[in-house]
Amino acid sequence: MPTGGDHFGLMLLEEGLVTRPDLERAKARQLETGETLSRVLVDEEIVPEVDLVKVLARHVGVEFVNLAEIAVDPSAAVLVPEMIARRHSIIPIGFDNGRLVVAMADPGNVLVIDDIRAITGLPIKVKVATRSSIDEAIRRVNRMEDAVTDFGALIGEDDIDDDLAKIEAAIEEAPIVKLVNTLVSRAVSERASDIHIEPAEKDLRVRFRIDGVLHEIMTTPKSVTGAVVSRLKIMADLDIAERRVPQDGRVALKVGGRQIDLRVATLPTIYGEKVVMRILDKDDAILPLEDLGFLPESLARFKESYTKPYGAILVTGPTGSGKTTTLYSTLNIINRPDRNIITVEDPVEYRLPGIIQVQVNRKAGLLFATALKSILRSDPDVVLIGEVRDTETARIAVEAALTGHLVLTTLHTNDASSSIGRLVDMGVESYLVSSALDSIVAQRLARKICSRCRQPREATPQMTQQMGFDPDEGPITVYDAVGCKVCSDTGYRGRLCINEILLVSEEIQRMAVERRPSDEIARVAVEQGMITLRRDGMEKVRLGMTTLEEVLRVVV
Repeated sequence: MPTGGDHFGLMLLEEGLVTRPDLERAKARQLETGETLSRVLVDEEIVPEVDLVKVLARHVGVEFVNLAEIAVDPSAAVLVPEMIARRHSIIPIGFDNGRLVVAMADPGNVLVIDDIRAITGLPIKVKVATRSSIDEAIRRVNRMEDAVTDFGALIGEDDIDDDLAKIEAAIEEAPIVKLVNTLVSRAVSERASDIHIEPAEKDLRVRFRIDGVLHEIMTTPKSVTGAVVSRLKIMADLDIAERRVPQDGRVALKVGGRQIDLRVATLPTIYGEKVVMRILDKDDAILPLEDLGFLPESLARFKESYTKPYGAILVTGPTGSGKTTTLYSTLNIINRPDRNIITVEDPVEYRLPGIIQVQVNRKAGLLFATALKSILRSDPDVVLIGEVRDTETARIAVEAALTGHLVLTTLHTNDASSSIGRLVDMGVESYLVSSALDSIVAQRLARKICSRCRQPREATPQMTQQMGFDPDEGPITVYDAVGCKVCSDTGYRGRLCINEILLVSEEIQRMAVERRPSDEIARVAVEQGMITLRRDGMEKVRLGMTTLEEVLRVVV
């Protein structure tokens, strides 16, 4: 902080932040120690640091920034070495129209500003922050970067030309490595499921998908696009020279001691290659079904199916609706030493101990159907098929369920009742489908409301009616998503499944053979106790697990 002379002391008196005796005592202490007046006032606890820095900001005509309330842009922070940042209590926090925005405890130190300008090659915009908040921000940024270890092997340099050598040299520079490490670590710490690296016309945008919703995290100068994308491609063992076609790869790493897998996919766009990284956290792979959000009555219905020795269980829903997670959780329950469980997946997302897992390999000709034929000759008790994509796979799955195997698989349909017609449309005889199917689980994922900041209110009669409840039965308490530090000001933290579970009874079997419309099947299923997707979601609104707006977002 600057020394601050008589004028600064008078400003503090006028603001009412200090009494004259305290000011005189601080000045006397300043003469003894040679420290700045600001430092003495803070160390002696005469004036809170935040209040003092706000006055200082007005004093020098610079904007004050509270670093505890903003997200520091990692791509900016890594431009200045940590040693220099700590020595001078400064941290770059972002970009503004081509200028590097720097938070400083001493905005009057023009020599430091000149040094930062020389280091970064960018014009500087100065803001004022407290020394303690700057120290904490530096620690936070560097802690994220240091947490990432065990990246995949880098490619060699024996067979690359001069241009690729230059690219590789650039991406191995500390700022780029640090930026990529920080992005991955921050994504994991914020519970993101995907990282989107998106080149645009003038900049590079980074977004995280958190609880199913994309959030823009930062934008960086366009100039770093090539180095960042190439660094990610090297980590995933992809060809950095090939920029015209999509590529897929995988990275194994540890973040803060946790084993993480990244599935990396590149996509050529008009402004460069977009990279999407799916984060697979092995520690979060398998959860009890209760923790996924199943209501007790729905869980009891589902348990009737997965405890049977044979039959087919379908889990349906759009991409990203948690189908695989539900299947893994179910497998974890039925996994016993006396059972031979084999899965065929594309790709194998999580490694499950005690279970034989087969990875589809299209280049080698190992598809779902061909893998299934071999699996059924391997004496399985339970078979998990990642997805029914074609007629042959559907037929083999149905036949396996009819010949004494418990088959679990996924299908893309909007609800449970339409899944029967989808299998028939794929070419499987209706009488086989009706005999093989035991249950169908349709599901969506909704965000859980943050328990720390949610606010209760009484639902209006119109809202109660919209939820499908009788307004005459009394008031219903619903909760609004507010936002706090725990949930990153989104109002939501985590996700839960909204589902409907259709048990294939004898009556529904007859309707399937007769190829009756899905809406008629759904009506009979409800009469037999099925809770529909919408009803299940509204029940979770009433229980305070999520919000009405969130259920309406994911369920028609």
